[in-house]
Amino acid sequence: MIFYTADLHLGHKNVIRLCNRPFSSIEEMDAALIENWNAVVGKEDTVYVLGDFSFRSAGSVKPVLKALNGTKHLVLGNHDKSWMKNVRAEEYFASVSPLLEIDDGDAHITLCHYPMLSWNRVAHGAIHIHGHIHNNTEGASFGILENMSAYNAGVDVNGFKPVTLEQLIINKAAFYSQVRAR
Repeated sequence: MIFYTADLHLGHKNVIRLCNRPFSSIEEMDAALIENWNAVVGKEDTVYVLGDFSFRSAGSVKPVLKALNGTKHLVLGNHDKSWMKNVRAEEYFASVSPLLEIDDGDAHITLCHYPMLSWNRVAHGAIHIHGHIHNNTEGASFGILENMSAYNAGVDVNGFKPVTLEQLIINKAAFYSQVRAR
């Protein structure tokens, strides 16, 4: 099975407040993210991490990377450079790239940390999965993305766990519906 996730920000204290995450500490958040990941991802599954795996972490991310199930692929985000200085990413990720195109069943998908307005084969039904915007409804991209085949894999809008393409589609509809109801 293929899963997608983004913007875990492991070890990042301020993300709890900035994204209104339901955790009282970094330790609680990191433990929940690891537990949630392993509750849905099996050893034989594949996970595409669309950037910002960790940020400002005081500790090493190596134990976390070892603890997470599945074959992991990293699509680089704006906060990945700092933690990667102390980790040989190729030891933990099957691939590391700034942008990646894959097929998930019949869907052709462009993976990038940043939301894009256009991507390869978009006119032919290709999908874009991204991160970066967390649960931000104030940014310029929020309204634009609503009517595009673009899906936010960020943990803040996906129950703090990796999700399948089908779940991304359902979660996007629920998120926009909830925001519009406010």
